[in-house]
Amino acid sequence: MKFQMQEVGFNIDLEYGNLSVSGNSDYGFRPFQLLIASIAGCSGGVLRAILEKKRINYKDIEIDAEVEREEQEPKRIKKIALTFTISGEDLNEEILEKSVKVAMKNCSMAQSVKDSIEIIEQIKIKPSQC
Repeated sequence: MKFQMQEVGFNIDLEYGNLSVSGNSDYGFRPFQLLIASIAGCSGGVLRAILEKKRINYKDIEIDAEVEREEQEPKRIKKIALTFTISGEDLNEEILEKSVKVAMKNCSMAQSVKDSIEIIEQIKIKPSQC
């Protein structure tokens, strides 16, 4: 990956488009947003694969990420709370909780930061709308 310096950040051209990264959200994604998105996207993708492998019939997965940062500079990320809202009918909460735990253990992004950032996860079950 090659990042090219710009006046207010860095850019990289990827197969799905251009990504602008900047400490100023007026000019691109902030680095902490990309870190959180990587963890949420990775864990969600692994969870999806687990649910499909277990043949659990679900309609949708939404992930809400709440971030706690240090007050002092450099405002290190201390904690990420991920809430997985899974929509479907007749979903078993215990199986979903176990599936989320397995997903987090198999998410390379979460495992990369587990010793420096506390990651907690919870699930919510939302009945499908007909």
